[in-house]
Amino acid sequence: MSTNSSTATTNTTSTTTSVTSEEDIIIMNKLECLKEIRNRSIELEKLKYRLKLSIESTENEERSLHEYRKEMELLLQEKMAHVEELRQIHADINAMESVIKQSEEDRNRFLEQAKRFHQEFQPTKELIDKLRADVGLPRLPEIYEEDDKIKPEFFEKQKFSDWHCTPEMGDTVMPQSLLAAATAQHIHLAAVAARAGKVGVSPTHGVALPSAAQHGSVASGTITDRPTPTAFRQQPPPMKSCLSCHQQIHRNAPICPLCKAKSRSRNPKKPKRKMED
Repeated sequence: MSTNSSTATTNTTSTTTSVTSEEDIIIMNKLECLKEIRNRSIELEKLKYRLKLSIESTENEERSLHEYRKEMELLLQEKMAHVEELRQIHADINAMESVIKQSEEDRNRFLEQAKRFHQEFQPTKELIDKLRADVGLPRLPEIYEEDDKIKPEFFEKQKFSDWHCTPEMGDTVMPQSLLAAATAQHIHLAAVAARAGKVGVSPTHGVALPSAAQHGSVASGTITDRPTPTAFRQQPPPMKSCLSCHQQIHRNAPICPLCKAKSRSRNPKKPKRKMED
């Protein structure tokens, strides 16, 4: 009887131990699973935080990009305003050059007349003085004694000289795009001036230009009015559109003078094939 009791007790103890070990394994597995859940949850929160930061940064950059684009548009508008202003300035310079050249021609013509009149005046005065001396009359006063403007040195100082730009202006090369724009503007001004007739008003600023009759009203009554300044007759160079700023530039220009972008031809030349031997 005692042997059977000890055997039963042993079996019961081994069964209880096996059950306890299985429960420990299950608990350990659950703890490991909880640890994995915790670690993954922490990683998920980190990803969520980074995602939120990325979205906020994207929105901030989007707003900044919008502001930058608006500023760029304003800068481009300002640049185009300056370009248009430069075109107008160059057109005005070309028109003023024509007016100055015309004025120089009138000045030289009046000076030639004054020289001729002065040369005719001297022999006539000498003859009259000789005749007056024969009858005992005093000599006539010299012309420069009666009028301070008429002096012998006046004709020495006045020399023919064509007007040119100053060195500062001459050294500055006008960009081909502005030259073409100025040429087109000049052609437009010439057409307006031709329609205006002999009014003598500059179509650039609406200011009345002085006519030759106003300059030489005291010299001769037969001098006609100065004609309207002639148009700038230089042919416009071949042009193309810049692919960056879409402005007209010279066809052979490697770099756009306005936006400084490299210019590429839309129809590049194809390399010639070598002839087969």
